[in-house]
Amino acid sequence: MGIELKGITKTYDQHEKPVLSEVNAEIQDGELFVIVGPSGCGKSTLLRMIAGIIPISDGVLKINGQVMNGVSPKDRNLSMVFQSYALYPFLNVADNVAFGLKARKMAPAEITKRVDDALAMVNLTEYRDRKPRELSGGQRQRVALARAIASDSKICLMDEPLSNLDAQLRVRMRSEIRELQRKLGLTLIYVTHDQTEAMTMADHVMVLHDQHVQQIDSPLGIYNHPANHFVAQFFGTPQINLLSARTAGQGAADELIVDAALHVHLDEALNAGTYTVGIRPNQMDLVPVMDNGGNATVINVEALGDQTIIEAMLDNDVEVRIVKTGQVSVDLQQRIEVSALGPAFVFGADEALIAEQRGMQDDRLAVTN
Repeated sequence: MGIELKGITKTYDQHEKPVLSEVNAEIQDGELFVIVGPSGCGKSTLLRMIAGIIPISDGVLKINGQVMNGVSPKDRNLSMVFQSYALYPFLNVADNVAFGLKARKMAPAEITKRVDDALAMVNLTEYRDRKPRELSGGQRQRVALARAIASDSKICLMDEPLSNLDAQLRVRMRSEIRELQRKLGLTLIYVTHDQTEAMTMADHVMVLHDQHVQQIDSPLGIYNHPANHFVAQFFGTPQINLLSARTAGQGAADELIVDAALHVHLDEALNAGTYTVGIRPNQMDLVPVMDNGGNATVINVEALGDQTIIEAMLDNDVEVRIVKTGQVSVDLQQRIEVSALGPAFVFGADEALIAEQRGMQDDRLAVTN
């Protein structure tokens, strides 16, 4: 079942700034749609408006072509999984999964079948008689998933369901949720503040910030073509390097200058002025130099085994991050020459993306791997 959001706005007080303003999106039937953004950006508020838990101040919500503004949650044919699991501690696993079905006065035989099928899907059949306190965090979250599956709703809303789990369990649960969503053909709307979850799970991603939608695209579309500063910084670990750069001369120029050694060659000329260049850490390079040469000093090194993250301070007092594949030997306070490999993003004064460039380096700066 598809979902359409048209100009969705939420205001708690007409004299205050809206919590959300003019949100527009189309969520296709059977897709996994992730809403991502920092704390306080309105992600959970939007999810609760879709669920009908809180009213929409302005705009239109359609589910399967039908306007849902004012329709009660129980009539929207959707289920919801919360961050806190929301399990009844005095009920066992099977009864927790069956609770909503019993409330709907479903036939006992149908309830038993749905509970059995749902527990089998999340590999909890052998735990059906246990109480929530006897389960691990991951198992409790799977009970919450089973409850949503048993409802047989075609739309499932998830509000940061993995944030209480440890890192390794989050990775496993991400793949389990994605697999279940595909198997059941659910339209799944998933809220998270974790850009890694958005990148690894979503068909499409909505980036929220400052009450507005910043961008909607596929995960790679957002990573490769960020709409503005915020999106570029939010997606990618370590964060993208945002560097002030200027063009040479009075007219149009085909080069942006960060410092005397770090230039970005442009595909097309830009008018004279100052711009912000975004270069991802894995698209920057370095060459160790002797004495006081180069254009930067190493201030931190993180050796992760399969890659090395180097933080350096340019001579113009701007910090940059560089990621190199494998194990690279550089010392703290070592002088280096930093260069750009490309691609690079060029942002204007309003922080919007205005150009995407190759970001080439001079051949003399190349490092032979």
